[in-house]
Amino acid sequence: MNKITILLIILSLAIAAGVSYFQYFYKSKNKSKLNIGLALLRFLAIFGLLILLINPIVSRKTFEIVKTPLVLAVDNSNSIIDLKADTNSKEVFEKLSVNTDLAAKFDIQSYRFDSDFQPILSKEDLDFKGKQTNIGEVAKNIRSSNKNLSFPTVLISDGNQTSGEDYVFGFDANNKVYPLIVGDTTTYLDLKVNQINVNKYAFHKNKYPAEVFLQYAGTKTTNATFSISQGKNVITKQNVSFSPFKKAQIVSVLLPADKVGLQIYTASLSSSEVEKNKYNNSKKFVVEVIDQKTEIALVSSINHPDLGALKRSIETNASRKVTIVKPKEINELNTYNVLILYQPNAEFKSIFDTNEKLRINTWIITGNSTDFNFLNQEQSAFSFRMSGQKEDYLSEYQSDFNLFALDNIGFDNFPPLENPFGKITANENVTILLASRIRNVPTEAPLLVFADNQGLRSAYLLGENSWKWRAQSYRDNQTYENYDVFIDKTIQFLASNDSKKSLIVNHERFYNSGDPIEITAQYFNKNYELDEKARLTITVTNNKTKQIKKYDLLRASNAFKVNLDGLAAGNYSFAVKELNSNASYSNGFEILDFDIEKQFVNPDVIKLQQLASQTNGKAFVSNQVDALIKILLDNQDYKAIEKAIVKKTPIIDWIWLLVLIALALACEWFIRKYNGML
Repeated sequence: MNKITILLIILSLAIAAGVSYFQYFYKSKNKSKLNIGLALLRFLAIFGLLILLINPIVSRKTFEIVKTPLVLAVDNSNSIIDLKADTNSKEVFEKLSVNTDLAAKFDIQSYRFDSDFQPILSKEDLDFKGKQTNIGEVAKNIRSSNKNLSFPTVLISDGNQTSGEDYVFGFDANNKVYPLIVGDTTTYLDLKVNQINVNKYAFHKNKYPAEVFLQYAGTKTTNATFSISQGKNVITKQNVSFSPFKKAQIVSVLLPADKVGLQIYTASLSSSEVEKNKYNNSKKFVVEVIDQKTEIALVSSINHPDLGALKRSIETNASRKVTIVKPKEINELNTYNVLILYQPNAEFKSIFDTNEKLRINTWIITGNSTDFNFLNQEQSAFSFRMSGQKEDYLSEYQSDFNLFALDNIGFDNFPPLENPFGKITANENVTILLASRIRNVPTEAPLLVFADNQGLRSAYLLGENSWKWRAQSYRDNQTYENYDVFIDKTIQFLASNDSKKSLIVNHERFYNSGDPIEITAQYFNKNYELDEKARLTITVTNNKTKQIKKYDLLRASNAFKVNLDGLAAGNYSFAVKELNSNASYSNGFEILDFDIEKQFVNPDVIKLQQLASQTNGKAFVSNQVDALIKILLDNQDYKAIEKAIVKKTPIIDWIWLLVLIALALACEWFIRKYNGML
């Protein structure tokens, strides 16, 4: 408290004492115990009221011991059981978590992880039933929960990761990680089909490549037979050999696409050697053979990076083929399903005239080289009144867009597109996916729009340099997939002339067991507006066992979604139904029998040792727990910190002081009343 507050408190004492004296002793010769008691009560009441008016701040200092966090992260995936290390993992975790010396020095934080990261509340939480292992999720979560702290992490795991980013460099290099390796580290002979690279789609009567990565673990030279079969028919077979110096091979084969539809193949690797794990000797893969291809003409009279970016994005879907051609070099327009007209000018006159009869869906992209006077004459969707001044236009995603299902892939953070400044007026009914803004000022002009006029579909992208969007999407997500899906859905809209359906369902034709199985759906009312009040259900039937399961689709963003994780491998048929209108959609999918957690024979010792080295920690095996505990206890970097906590409280917040004042006044009144002094 400052000096003024202290002086005011002293003054309050004097005032309270003076008032009490004046009330009971001034000009009074009666100095009985009753008067003294009443004077004391009056003094307490007045002094308490004055203190409340002054309202001094009372400080209270307490001390708290803050311990260094010790993170115990236990692998809860199914591979721990396959390596017969589940009991050992529980014993190791319990030995660390109940150690009194560690508990005295550290704030022990216990977690389990598989595809998710969760705290351990009891021993029963460790059931080792996880279908995926994401050690990178451990690194991300412990960083966020222990920011700006130096702490050790004990990672109880086999080190075999099946999803997520590489964990070796995911942990903070300044915080030591001590991997505790569980599972038998003895090297066993093992042949493994590690990875298969193949397109999802192939074209009928063609051949398509498949690239298979084979892996070997062992100490001697071994011969094996590699084959690809479909059912009981062997498509291809060849001999391969491995040795301690040749532990991996890549086999490339061409497979015939002689049947239309979903084709399931099995890649197998076999030998006469005895193996501990033969589950990983084979792997299934699926190819859908289609009998047609979407031909797309990308017409431009200029060279621009946008052309290459569009072609690459579109052709990530193997059922699309893009031909970049100049407007005067195009011969037969009717061989194409979609026309992309890049920055049209007078050279495009013959294309517009021919397409007036053919009615091929078009995507018009404008920019600084576009002849807008020519464009005003050749199309009727928009009127352009443009100046010669260039302008940068940023995009704003419109969440009410409902022509097809599309999530916001970060459009608002994309670089601006260049287009001449001017006024753009829509003459027809169009649906805006991206509106435009100049810096932070919204404009009335769209940036990306779609139109569906009597079965003729069109799209307009009003700006050049969309190649920067693809680059930004990769920078944000470390993959082009999100942007390429956006372009693919745009082309899919333009490639189809089908009338709108009220119920649209998106799904894959096959899934690997353990992968997320997500089905999305959209329901449109009679005005073709997305109906957010729709009630969608899905009925899934196992075609072999005839077991039926029903689920509700939940609202998410601009679609309804359902997650079917947990279904066993097999063929399934399903039906999605909208309960209010009885609109329905039926199809099927197949879940392939593939458990990625059963692919391992040994813990990944090398990678866990790399992680320990990267963070200046040390790797241990399960029988070295005591040595690990000793290192943690002896490490002087992890000391408890005494933290002073100063709590300041104003007197007016003291409830008991108000109670004391009221009690003093009440007692004084009752005593005076009882003694006839009122």
